[in-house]
Amino acid sequence: MTRRRLAERAFEGLCLAAVLLPLALLVVLLGDVLVDGLRRLDWDFLGGFPSRRASDAGILPALVGTAWLLLLTALLALPIGVGAALYLEEYGGRRRLATLIEVNISNLAAVPSVVYGLLGLAVFVRTLGMGRSVLAGACTLALLILPVVITAAREALRTVPDAMREAGLALGATRWQTIRGVVLPMALPGILTGSILALSRAIGETAPLVVIGALTYMAFLPTDPTSPFTALPIQIFNWISRPQAAFAENAAAGIVVLLATLLVFNAAAVLLRHRLERRTRL
Repeated sequence: MTRRRLAERAFEGLCLAAVLLPLALLVVLLGDVLVDGLRRLDWDFLGGFPSRRASDAGILPALVGTAWLLLLTALLALPIGVGAALYLEEYGGRRRLATLIEVNISNLAAVPSVVYGLLGLAVFVRTLGMGRSVLAGACTLALLILPVVITAAREALRTVPDAMREAGLALGATRWQTIRGVVLPMALPGILTGSILALSRAIGETAPLVVIGALTYMAFLPTDPTSPFTALPIQIFNWISRPQAAFAENAAAGIVVLLATLLVFNAAAVLLRHRLERRTRL
């Protein structure tokens, strides 16, 4: 066997080890979390309020707070993100404004999440007077996922053939009518999939919410966008920082709930994309 062949096999072995080793560690960690978390997971845990006693602690305020955050984040980020993608792909061209927006999107995508938390604290919490509310958290997370939504929407719009746009214009439709009636329906599967995956990222963010002041102990439910809030990652962070072993089991159960939520979102993205693509072909 030649040296070149030996080097190729050694490189393939290193690549395989680089893939399998993190996967094996992930499986071990997930197994440990499931063993500890499933013992604590029941309806009392899902429907209960936090308590200083680990056996009585529940996760309901964190679940409701996470639902509020996701709803408001989607309402803020998706229209702005899709609108920006439409402008950049359909109207911007080589204009200076479009170039400036593209540069800023690329820069924002590389910013650490804790910096978004500092921005949210300075702008939304203090300057705009939102306080440490659900709305301030949603605005911060909307900024965080906005580059992802814009990039995903742009990629989806690029998959629509130019011939479809030209056909709409040739039939007498205006540019906006062509975009609304032809381009957007064809790009919708990719836009929705990217948007759902971006929201999945927002579910697991902890640092921005800690910085803007999300509560770590909350014995009531948020009732409107101005209410104080907590979220699943914040509640898990609070429990895992306690010295008692029973709170570690609560944290493991919270991680199981968070992972299940993420899996549901990812499965919804795959199914939605499949159904919309099939409908588009028909």
